[in-house]
Amino acid sequence: MTGIVVSELAARARHRAAEAEQREREEALLAELSIALLQGEQLTAGLDRIAEAAARVLGVERARLELTAEAEPAVGEKVLALDVGARRVGTLLMPAGSQPDPSIRSRFLPALASLLAVAIDREELEREALAAERLRLSDSIKTAILRAVSHDLRSPLTAIRVAAESLASSALRLSDADRRRQLDTVREESRRLDRLVANLLDISRLQTGAASPRRELVGVDELVGQALTELARDDPSVKIELPPDIPFVEVDAVQVERVLVNLIENALRFSPVDESVIVRVTTSPIEAIVSVDDRGPGIEERDLERIFEPFERVTDGDERRGTGLGLAIARGFAEANGGRIWAESRPGRGSRFMLAFPVAPAPIRGET
Repeated sequence: MTGIVVSELAARARHRAAEAEQREREEALLAELSIALLQGEQLTAGLDRIAEAAARVLGVERARLELTAEAEPAVGEKVLALDVGARRVGTLLMPAGSQPDPSIRSRFLPALASLLAVAIDREELEREALAAERLRLSDSIKTAILRAVSHDLRSPLTAIRVAAESLASSALRLSDADRRRQLDTVREESRRLDRLVANLLDISRLQTGAASPRRELVGVDELVGQALTELARDDPSVKIELPPDIPFVEVDAVQVERVLVNLIENALRFSPVDESVIVRVTTSPIEAIVSVDDRGPGIEERDLERIFEPFERVTDGDERRGTGLGLAIARGFAEANGGRIWAESRPGRGSRFMLAFPVAPAPIRGET
């Protein structure tokens, strides 16, 4: 009788020890999953690890976890539903011959399902919050654009309309010089309007990630020349300084020309009419650098980074110039092409904007 009692007590002790170890495995897995969820780990990235740990807890050879209500089992698999109330959050699939302990199933699977439900809901809330933030940013951009275009689009349109009406009016007698001035106004304001619309389209493409560059090998002198052609500037107000050996870069020529146009136009806008803007090309062992120097009032040290943000404009007295898009577009296109752009202030001597791209090997020209 004593032997039977001792044997029974020993069996119970072993059973309780095994049960304690089993519960410890369950709690360890649930705790690990909880910590991962609190730290923001993506649920889909850890499905295989969770399924492997669940298989060890259930005492089966392997398991597969699907976050779908109607998972299709493969040949030789059976399905265990992971339900939270009336909601099915996922499915655990395991070999058809597996027979997990019913008590473990009834205890572990509901807890696992609850954690998965929390993780799924958290990720859904994150997606909704991100979508709301994107919508908010989109609304703020639209508002900023409307504020910008309310004046900056209306000004060239008004100038064009006034010039056109004066040219078409039979009541006004204009001299040939006056007519030329009015026609020059129409041409200049049309170009200004065209650049403004191009800037709005460019910032929209950059904000939506649709500005993928189409790179080609091109000389930096060609990029500068095309930018000046687009600005229609062939007068001495812009001076070009080129090195003896022209560097080549591998960039999207159209996008980089847009960068240079915006930098040069910005320098011309803030420079006195009797001062020249200097566009200088230099090279280092790894980079081709284009600098644009103006003789304007300069930029405060605290504004050297802020001016590259969309709709940020430098105040010059009581006058606010431009829409604040040109430099933001310049940085966006420069970085999209693997380059970098920055500003330097020279107190009393204006500002300098620097644009740098990695140097590409010069093309080998065959003899003809």
